[in-house]
Amino acid sequence: MRIGINVNPSNRGQPATLDELIEQVAGYARRGFQLAAFANLTSGYDALTTIALTGRVVPDIELATSVVPVYTRHPLAMAQQALTTQVAIGGRLTLGLGLSHRPVVENTYGMSFERPVEYIREYLAILQPLLHGEAVAFAGRRFKSQAQMNVPAASSPSVVLAALGERMLRLAGDQTDGTATWMVGPKTLAAHVTPIISEAASKAGRPSPRIIVGLPVCVTSDVEAARARAARNFEIYGRLPSYRAMLDREGAASPADVALIGSESEVEQQLDEIEDAGGTELAASVFGSAEDHPRTLEFLQSRVSHGRRAAV
Repeated sequence: MRIGINVNPSNRGQPATLDELIEQVAGYARRGFQLAAFANLTSGYDALTTIALTGRVVPDIELATSVVPVYTRHPLAMAQQALTTQVAIGGRLTLGLGLSHRPVVENTYGMSFERPVEYIREYLAILQPLLHGEAVAFAGRRFKSQAQMNVPAASSPSVVLAALGERMLRLAGDQTDGTATWMVGPKTLAAHVTPIISEAASKAGRPSPRIIVGLPVCVTSDVEAARARAARNFEIYGRLPSYRAMLDREGAASPADVALIGSESEVEQQLDEIEDAGGTELAASVFGSAEDHPRTLEFLQSRVSHGRRAAV
């Protein structure tokens, strides 16, 4: 399982500056991490722009959006920005896309969240050909577009879809390179995510899908304090319906119950469970005390260095 890190948008409780974000990724690259993922929050820096700037400075690490909400950009605009970013960083982009959530789309963006799976299906019907240099002539219920990209030296980035429900997982397997999950534990990966997306990819004649598993991670000697911290820091995800449904499948009362927490050997075992359940990559949100944070990074670095069963 490849090991990546979710870039922390804050620094000592304040929004991180652009230079701080770039230096953060440079540190991950020096440690040998294989992926750095940028959330595209409703406030703060744009993820694709930040990746384009970061990749010009930091070599040797894949850079991903985790994820860009599709409602904020027409698929033509998304294709144009993604291909520009892909050229800027030398072909290291993974374009993670998602629907976001009804409260965000309707209340923050002031847009309709009606029939979201139909929306993303039509979106991909325009976006994917454009990313591959093909002309598009599409007319659907939600989109109509005739266009073709002409971005010199551009290669198509890997595209993954944030998918949790069955219809979205089948769409991800059929139309994209895989999925990026968040707050999904090993039981749900093994019984729900992996079999559905894998079957869809196989039927479409696509390679085995990428399953990028996003979870909080803390290597610590004080498990109780870390779980309390996780319950506070990630509490909102237990209230958003899509994540709540995955937590319920897992039998988890709160996001703290799916966070990877414990000693090096305990977190190692939890990572092995994620990999055995079908996870191909980890996108770790490192959290914890001032002592826990570097300890967690050192452990994850050892996982990169030693492979699937890291020495602890």
